[in-house]
Amino acid sequence: MYDRRVVITGMGVVTPVGNDLKTFWRNLLAGVSGVGRITAFDVSTYDCKIAAEVKGYDPLPYYNNPKDLRRSDRFTSLMFGAAKMAMADSGADVQTLDPTRFGCMLGSGIGGLHTLEIQHSALVEKGPRRVSPFMIPMMISNMASGMVSMDLGLQGPNMCHVSACATANNAIGEAWRIIKFGDADAFLAGGSEAAVVSLGVSGFDAMKALSNRNDEPERASRPFDKDRDGFVLGEGAGVLVVEELEHARKRGARIYCELAGYGVSADAYHMTSPLPDGTGAVRAMAMALKHGRINPEEVDYINAHGTSTGIGDVCETKAIKSLFGQHAMPGGLVVSSTKSMTGHTLGAAGAIEMAAGVLAIRDGLVPPTINLDEPDPECDLDYVPHKARERRVRVVLNNSFGFGGHNATLVAREFVD
Repeated sequence: MYDRRVVITGMGVVTPVGNDLKTFWRNLLAGVSGVGRITAFDVSTYDCKIAAEVKGYDPLPYYNNPKDLRRSDRFTSLMFGAAKMAMADSGADVQTLDPTRFGCMLGSGIGGLHTLEIQHSALVEKGPRRVSPFMIPMMISNMASGMVSMDLGLQGPNMCHVSACATANNAIGEAWRIIKFGDADAFLAGGSEAAVVSLGVSGFDAMKALSNRNDEPERASRPFDKDRDGFVLGEGAGVLVVEELEHARKRGARIYCELAGYGVSADAYHMTSPLPDGTGAVRAMAMALKHGRINPEEVDYINAHGTSTGIGDVCETKAIKSLFGQHAMPGGLVVSSTKSMTGHTLGAAGAIEMAAGVLAIRDGLVPPTINLDEPDPECDLDYVPHKARERRVRVVLNNSFGFGGHNATLVAREFVD
């Protein structure tokens, strides 16, 4: 009962490089950048004028009740699209399943920042009576998970993880854990973020965390490159259907791969910087492999956290070399950062990047790290620069490391009966 196998049977994404799984994957493999000048608000007075925005997305078709859309922050409306696409992709019909065994584990690193911004302006300019009664439920990070479960009638475990950039990996991993323990059979699991608002951009830029390569936005996100100058803020959502193997078999589900392991750790070091030697990341990766009963040399591909920050990219490289040894060097496993194209979608990143890893298993193609023109001398792994690469991928590792020292790693492998 406590060691049930867990598989991935559905995926949905809303991203800066595509608002459906097919477009997303095609653009990743083609090395298309989703970064451009910010259109959501006037950036004429801002130092950072670029972001990876979701374009051309209409959330209305994903809502059963149009009123719910008016009561949703953007992070929730992005999640609705990803969740409904994941359900459709999985072929799961809630009407034929036990809804008390189907859960939602949908998180957000920041939550309804746009709502907070609008309602604070209303308070300052018009007084407290003009603050919306929907402000709190629209703003709080758990509401996307709550509203998706209401819309679909999912009555199983329902939680929201908030662990900065590790949020979605934690959500997927904790869903995996609950299914293995026997307390649910299936989950919608993932994350969403919509922080490309004036307050979000101002806050990250004040930390000197963002790239200011405003004249070349498509080249701004450049993980592992010596000329990187910070990450590019992105928005989006990613949701997976994770399911107990026999439950999936019983309903005739198509199985993408097996979700084999999950590892977590804390750096306990600094509010925003990782441990310089990468040992926190090492422990998360090692735990995921241990749970999956996978040896390090069996890993074919790592979708790196790879944010395009000076410290973070070096620390992750050190962590990979420490754990994988010679297998980490060219000729062994390969590493890439799809954030070079999507920007950093914060609490959504783990799910979006897990989808990329799953598709790499399915298609035998590894997405590239674009803009890697001259690697940092301390970043000396095979990061699949510029172009996608054909490679049989049996085992994928997905890293997400968040402010506050939160480390979360998932491992998936080719499904074998």
